[in-house]
Amino acid sequence: LIMSSAAATTIGLETGMTAEQVIQLADVTYRFKDIAAAVSSGSFKTWGMVIAPCSMKTLAGIANSFSDNLLLRAADVVLKDRRRLVLVARETPLHLGHLRLMVQATEMGAILAPPMPAFYHRPETIDDIVNQTVNRVLDLLAIELPHDLFTRWHGGKASRE
Repeated sequence: LIMSSAAATTIGLETGMTAEQVIQLADVTYRFKDIAAAVSSGSFKTWGMVIAPCSMKTLAGIANSFSDNLLLRAADVVLKDRRRLVLVARETPLHLGHLRLMVQATEMGAILAPPMPAFYHRPETIDDIVNQTVNRVLDLLAIELPHDLFTRWHGGKASRE
Protein backbone atom coordinates (compact mmCIF):
# COMPACT_ATOMS: atom_id res chain seq x y z
CA LEU A 1 0.00 0.00 0.00
CA ILE A 2 1.25 3.44 -0.97
CA MET A 3 -1.04 6.19 0.30
CA SER A 4 -0.84 9.88 -0.52
CA SER A 5 -2.08 12.53 1.90
CA ALA A 6 -4.96 13.22 -0.51
CA ALA A 7 -5.91 9.52 -0.37
CA ALA A 8 -5.85 9.61 3.43
CA THR A 9 -8.26 12.55 3.37
CA THR A 10 -10.51 10.86 0.79
CA ILE A 11 -10.72 7.70 2.91
CA GLY A 12 -12.07 9.69 5.83
CA LEU A 13 -14.56 11.58 3.69
CA GLU A 14 -15.91 8.63 1.74
CA THR A 15 -15.66 5.48 3.84
CA GLY A 16 -16.13 6.29 7.50
CA MET A 17 -12.74 4.69 8.12
CA THR A 18 -9.50 6.38 9.04
CA ALA A 19 -6.32 6.14 7.02
CA GLU A 20 -4.80 4.19 9.92
CA GLN A 21 -7.59 1.62 9.77
CA VAL A 22 -6.95 1.09 6.05
CA ILE A 23 -3.19 0.88 6.62
CA GLN A 24 -3.83 -1.87 9.18
CA LEU A 25 -5.54 -3.93 6.44
CA ALA A 26 -2.41 -3.92 4.26
CA ASP A 27 0.23 -6.64 4.40
CA VAL A 28 2.95 -4.15 3.43
CA THR A 29 2.98 -0.35 3.40
CA TYR A 30 5.45 2.12 1.94
CA ARG A 31 5.92 5.81 2.65
CA PHE A 32 4.67 8.02 -0.19
CA LYS A 33 8.00 9.86 -0.55
CA ASP A 34 10.25 6.78 -0.07
CA ILE A 35 11.63 6.72 -3.59
CA ALA A 36 14.17 4.02 -2.54
CA ALA A 37 11.50 1.50 -1.43
CA ALA A 38 11.58 -2.02 -2.85
CA VAL A 39 8.71 -1.33 -5.27
CA SER A 40 10.71 1.46 -6.91
CA SER A 41 12.83 -1.15 -8.70
CA GLY A 42 11.95 -3.43 -11.58
CA SER A 43 13.78 -6.23 -9.77
CA PHE A 44 10.92 -6.24 -7.23
CA LYS A 45 8.50 -8.77 -8.72
CA THR A 46 4.80 -7.95 -8.85
CA TRP A 47 1.80 -9.11 -10.87
CA GLY A 48 1.09 -5.47 -11.51
CA MET A 49 -0.35 -2.47 -9.72
CA VAL A 50 -3.73 -0.88 -9.10
CA ILE A 51 -4.19 2.80 -8.31
CA ALA A 52 -7.64 3.26 -6.82
CA PRO A 53 -8.87 5.86 -6.90
CA CYS A 54 -6.56 7.44 -9.45
CA SER A 55 -6.72 11.23 -9.37
CA MET A 56 -6.19 13.28 -12.50
CA LYS A 57 -2.98 14.58 -10.89
CA THR A 58 -1.67 11.03 -10.52
CA LEU A 59 -2.83 10.17 -14.05
CA ALA A 60 -0.93 13.23 -15.34
CA GLY A 61 2.21 12.11 -13.52
CA ILE A 62 1.96 8.60 -14.97
CA ALA A 63 1.15 9.79 -18.51
CA ASN A 64 4.16 12.12 -18.45
CA SER A 65 6.58 9.75 -16.64
CA PHE A 66 6.94 12.29 -13.83
CA SER A 67 8.09 10.05 -10.99
CA ASP A 68 8.52 12.50 -8.12
CA ASN A 69 7.04 10.18 -5.46
CA LEU A 70 6.91 6.44 -4.80
CA LEU A 71 3.41 5.97 -6.21
CA LEU A 72 4.42 7.46 -9.56
CA ARG A 73 7.81 5.71 -9.57
CA ALA A 74 6.23 2.31 -8.86
CA ALA A 75 3.68 2.90 -11.64
CA ASP A 76 6.48 3.88 -14.02
CA VAL A 77 8.37 0.69 -13.14
CA VAL A 78 5.28 -1.44 -13.77
CA LEU A 79 4.87 0.16 -17.22
CA LYS A 80 8.54 -0.11 -18.20
CA ASP A 81 8.56 -3.79 -17.22
CA ARG A 82 5.35 -4.40 -19.20
CA ARG A 83 3.31 -5.44 -16.19
CA ARG A 84 -0.33 -4.53 -15.69
CA LEU A 85 -1.09 -1.07 -14.36
CA VAL A 86 -4.79 -0.61 -13.65
CA LEU A 87 -5.95 2.97 -13.08
CA VAL A 88 -9.35 3.41 -11.44
CA ALA A 89 -9.88 7.01 -12.53
CA ARG A 90 -13.18 8.42 -11.35
CA GLU A 91 -13.26 12.10 -12.23
CA THR A 92 -16.44 13.27 -13.90
CA PRO A 93 -17.17 15.02 -16.15
CA LEU A 94 -13.98 14.74 -18.18
CA HIS A 95 -12.47 17.53 -20.26
CA LEU A 96 -10.20 17.09 -23.26
CA GLY A 97 -7.05 17.27 -21.13
CA HIS A 98 -8.25 14.34 -18.99
CA LEU A 99 -9.09 12.31 -22.09
CA ARG A 100 -5.69 13.00 -23.64
CA LEU A 101 -3.95 11.87 -20.45
CA MET A 102 -6.02 8.68 -20.50
CA VAL A 103 -5.04 8.02 -24.11
CA GLN A 104 -1.38 8.72 -23.32
CA ALA A 105 -1.38 6.35 -20.33
CA THR A 106 -3.19 3.68 -22.35
CA GLU A 107 -0.68 3.99 -25.20
CA MET A 108 2.07 3.38 -22.63
CA GLY A 109 0.36 0.18 -21.48
CA ALA A 110 -1.89 1.25 -18.61
CA ILE A 111 -5.43 -0.07 -18.35
CA LEU A 112 -8.10 2.50 -17.52
CA ALA A 113 -10.88 0.93 -15.45
CA PRO A 114 -13.21 3.68 -14.28
CA PRO A 115 -15.65 2.48 -11.63
CA MET A 116 -18.71 2.47 -13.88
CA PRO A 117 -21.42 0.33 -12.35
CA ALA A 118 -23.09 -2.41 -14.34
CA PHE A 119 -26.76 -2.74 -13.54
CA TYR A 120 -27.49 -6.13 -15.13
CA HIS A 121 -26.57 -7.82 -11.84
CA ARG A 122 -29.17 -5.66 -10.05
CA PRO A 123 -27.04 -4.07 -7.33
CA GLU A 124 -29.00 -3.27 -4.19
CA THR A 125 -26.32 -1.52 -2.14
CA ILE A 126 -23.27 0.65 -2.64
CA ASP A 127 -21.22 -2.39 -1.57
CA ASP A 128 -22.71 -4.35 -4.49
CA ILE A 129 -21.52 -1.63 -6.89
CA VAL A 130 -18.07 -1.42 -5.27
CA ASN A 131 -17.70 -5.22 -5.27
CA GLN A 132 -18.38 -5.39 -9.00
CA THR A 133 -15.61 -2.87 -9.65
CA VAL A 134 -13.22 -4.67 -7.29
CA ASN A 135 -13.89 -8.03 -8.94
CA ARG A 136 -13.39 -6.60 -12.45
CA VAL A 137 -10.10 -4.96 -11.41
CA LEU A 138 -8.88 -8.26 -9.96
CA ASP A 139 -9.91 -9.94 -13.24
CA LEU A 140 -7.60 -7.52 -15.07
CA LEU A 141 -4.71 -8.76 -12.92
CA ALA A 142 -5.74 -12.42 -13.44
CA ILE A 143 -6.37 -12.78 -9.70
CA GLU A 144 -8.99 -15.46 -9.09
CA LEU A 145 -11.27 -15.21 -6.09
CA PRO A 146 -12.80 -18.30 -4.43
CA HIS A 147 -16.18 -16.88 -5.49
CA ASP A 148 -17.13 -13.82 -7.51
CA LEU A 149 -18.28 -10.70 -5.70
CA PHE A 150 -21.01 -10.06 -8.28
CA THR A 151 -23.11 -11.98 -10.79
CA ARG A 152 -21.42 -12.15 -14.18
CA TRP A 153 -23.28 -11.51 -17.41
CA HIS A 154 -24.60 -14.72 -18.99
CA GLY A 155 -26.43 -13.18 -21.92
CA GLY A 156 -29.80 -11.55 -22.12
CA LYS A 157 -33.08 -13.05 -23.22
CA ALA A 158 -32.55 -11.87 -26.81
CA SER A 159 -29.15 -13.59 -27.03
CA ARG A 160 -30.67 -16.96 -25.99
CA GLU A 161 -33.47 -17.01 -28.58
